[in-house]
This record gives sequence, C-alpha cells and structure tokens, in this order.
Amino acid sequence: MNPTPSSANVSIAAIPSAHATELLRFENVDVGYGRRRVLSDVSFGLSAGDYVAIVGSNGSGKTTLLRSLLGLLHPLSGRITTPGGALHFGYVPQLQAVDEIFPLTVLEVVLMGRYGRIGALRRPRGEDRERCLKALSEVGIEHLAQRLYRELSGGQKQRALIARALTGEPDMLVLDEHTNDLDIGAEKAIMTLIDRLHAERHLAVVMVSHSLNTVANHARRIGIIAEGGCRFLPVEDVLQPEYLLGLYGVPLRVLEVQGSHVIV
Repeated sequence: MNPTPSSANVSIAAIPSAHATELLRFENVDVGYGRRRVLSDVSFGLSAGDYVAIVGSNGSGKTTLLRSLLGLLHPLSGRITTPGGALHFGYVPQLQAVDEIFPLTVLEVVLMGRYGRIGALRRPRGEDRERCLKALSEVGIEHLAQRLYRELSGGQKQRALIARALTGEPDMLVLDEHTNDLDIGAEKAIMTLIDRLHAERHLAVVMVSHSLNTVANHARRIGIIAEGGCRFLPVEDVLQPEYLLGLYGVPLRVLEVQGSHVIV
C-alpha cells in the first residue's frame, strides 16, 4: 500500500493575493496528456469552506481534472495558482485503488497520512499516533485501530481513508468516487460524515463522482464535466429540468422526498 498525496504541498505556483480566503484557482486551463487535450478552457476558484462536487460520466475527464487539482499533472496551457500560499490536501482515493496485499492495521494505514508532515523516512512519534487515534475517533472507528485494514467492510475502509486524509492537517479534503461499491446505508453514513467534517472543521471539500444523485443534496456548487469542458454552477441551477435535459439528453424530474432531492 503506497502513501498517497494526502498532505503533500502543491507543486504549482503560489502567488500572493488580496483574496486571502481563496485556496486554489484555475485560469483558462487546458489539461491532458502529451498533445491530447482532455479538458479545455477550465476556469474556477475554490475557497476556504467551499463544498463542491465535480460530476461527469466515466471517461469524461474527472480523473484528469483531479490530478491537475492535486498538482500531480501540470496544465498544457493556462495557470493553476494557490493565492493563499502552499496548500495541503487530504486525499481520499477510490477503494479499489488501495493495495491490500500487505497486512497493515488500520492505525498503520492512517499513519501514512502523516508522512507529508514528518517525512516518509522518519519514524512516527507518539504525537503522530495520538493525532491518528484522534482522527479515527472523529470518523467513528477508533475501536478498529488494531484490526487489519483488509478485514474491514467497505464503509469502514472508507472511514479509515478519510481519517488518514485528516491526519495530514489538510486545507482541502478531496474525495475520488468515495461512495463507489458502498451499499445505500454505508453511502448515506459516509455522506453524513463528510457533511459533519465540513461543518466542524470548516474544511473545503471537493467530491468527484459520476452520480449527481449522490452529491446533489450535499454540495453547494457542482462542476459539470461535459463536451471537453467543466462548468461550475449552483446546485439549484443544475437541478432545473431544462438543464438536466440538455445534459443527459432525456427528460428528467427532480422530486423532493423528506427534504432531499431525487432525480428520476
């Protein structure tokens, strides 16, 4: 199981700005690989306390945009800047992307989130372990600290990965298809946990998902990836039947069920 960029500094330009609360800005960015552009002319900003989702179909460019946001892929053109200075991410990967071949305990997995702060070659100290146990308590699985990670349920594994991201003291929590392979109950519980972390920690949250239904009741803005671009809109604009018809090509209705939006 390899360390993830859960608390790595962004390897993109950091420039001062009068807008101290803005954390990250894309300006007319094209992203892709080699000469192949996947997304073009992407412009948006993310600020402290933001709660946004990026939604698109499989193969639309979500992963490419995510890699650029994390500083792992440099833009082909345009600028990605961090107006407030160096930025730390708490990255939560897809469950299937985590290698379970090594018999690591939950605590050992969560300790990986400290590598960006203490260095991969230094041994964790007592303080680091305490931070990890606190993060496990925050996500509700401190009692599983000595269990093998690979023995956990899907929902428990996702909580462990969120705890790992939190131990890096991030400015922004970034979740990649975080409800994939979870049943309805586990999905609801994870989304409730993210809502709570956003509110209590005042964390900026970015969720990447292929399911508009999953994120529409939580995010405040949604970035729609379609036709080689990404456009951010308020949730209420995205949920208009006319917009959904243009996006998906079929008539859709938005129902309200016990205070939640359901797209059918």
